[in-house]
Amino acid sequence: MVAVLVPIADDSEEIETSCITDVLVRAGIEVTVASVMPEGRLQCKMARGLKIVADVPIAACVGREWDAIALPGGMPGAKHLSECAPLVELLKAQAAANKTTGAVCAAPAIVLAAHGLLPATATSFPAEALKSKVSDSGSTWTDARVVVDGSVVTSQGPGTSLQFALKLVERLVSPAKAEEVAAALLTHMP
Repeated sequence: MVAVLVPIADDSEEIETSCITDVLVRAGIEVTVASVMPEGRLQCKMARGLKIVADVPIAACVGREWDAIALPGGMPGAKHLSECAPLVELLKAQAAANKTTGAVCAAPAIVLAAHGLLPATATSFPAEALKSKVSDSGSTWTDARVVVDGSVVTSQGPGTSLQFALKLVERLVSPAKAEEVAAALLTHMP
């Protein structure tokens, strides 16, 4: 079974987290939501106050192989993800193995760019500060809802996270499964 890690923190974006996990599960993917908060705390208070309980602390994910790691944005949630050493090591291992990494909203700029993990082209939330971080990392910021470059999938924000998650399904399962899930959700592929 395809396995995807979705790390979260206090102030991660709840729409993005929900879209990613829901769409992947609908496609038959095993999703593990992991908290990066200190002392193994599982409950995270998201950016707009919704409380989400992770399946496991991030420490439980180390040493395991993931077909993909998908990062929600939100601030300062993305900063918490970027500062989590075990997660950064997992992301670096993912890149070294040329396995799928996804990031939406602030996460491409705050997590991936900060650790040299962005490809040649990427997108993020279109705020100037985030666009600059993407560009300063050597990547070309692209104004598109979803950008795929090599093994990295990036997207712009809450309103694009459904298409972002469908693109992950397309890569990890099949285009047909992505179309099937999109139709069931009354939406379309990016």
